[in-house]
Amino acid sequence: MKTALITGASSGIGMELAKIHAQKGDNLVLVARSEQKLNDLKKELESQYKITATVIALDLSNPEAAHQLFDLTEKDNIQVDYLINNAGFGDFEEFQKSDLNKAMQMIDLNTKSLTILSKLYLDGMVERKSGRIMQLASTASFQPGPLMAVYYATKHYVLAFSEAIAEELKGSGVTVTALCPGPTSSGFQNAADLGESKLVKDKKLPTSAEVARYGYKSMMNGKRVAIHGFQNKMMAFSVRFTPRNWVTALVKKLSEKG
Repeated sequence: MKTALITGASSGIGMELAKIHAQKGDNLVLVARSEQKLNDLKKELESQYKITATVIALDLSNPEAAHQLFDLTEKDNIQVDYLINNAGFGDFEEFQKSDLNKAMQMIDLNTKSLTILSKLYLDGMVERKSGRIMQLASTASFQPGPLMAVYYATKHYVLAFSEAIAEELKGSGVTVTALCPGPTSSGFQNAADLGESKLVKDKKLPTSAEVARYGYKSMMNGKRVAIHGFQNKMMAFSVRFTPRNWVTALVKKLSEKG
């Protein structure tokens, strides 16, 4: 029986990935800030699929929490076969007007903790010659993002980091997949105050379950960069050939409140 560790497992894509892994018969380590939501999910999945789910309530925007998480799984002799770094958040605001503390927390959660967890769990995977890592990147990874400057920058880091270590791990038995969804129907928009942005307002967005299914399949196939949705793939491809000042102007226009 394999075990999947999923951060940000209390809602959205993370919760849907937990459901998929449970359905496949994998044990779970569920990580998020909300212990009550995690316990509710644990109860549901253990009852429905007869798997074991371990709940660890931590705020991974504190980089020390990543070390604590690893130590807890080591202490309980939990072998992590699938590491899914899903936790993250964004903020919709001009950088000059934004909350610096919030921006630093975003960097810590979206990049620092992800990097630490990847490093800590990789040793065991490489030693066993088996393991899969999924990093939640975004279509934001492919260009700068005025009005969400720090968020886009963190997701660019996630993509570049993931592709680089995927190449380093080639032939090791361990794969790394950067999942790049576009705007998705989840709690992310409310948390980032994106509801009135033209990116999401009055648009039919893919569900978290749809993105999770695509991400799981991509990870199991060892795909390095998995961009969900045809239009998102075209966008990611087209920005390579577009003058960068045009790209930033377009992203800003599309992101403005409409």
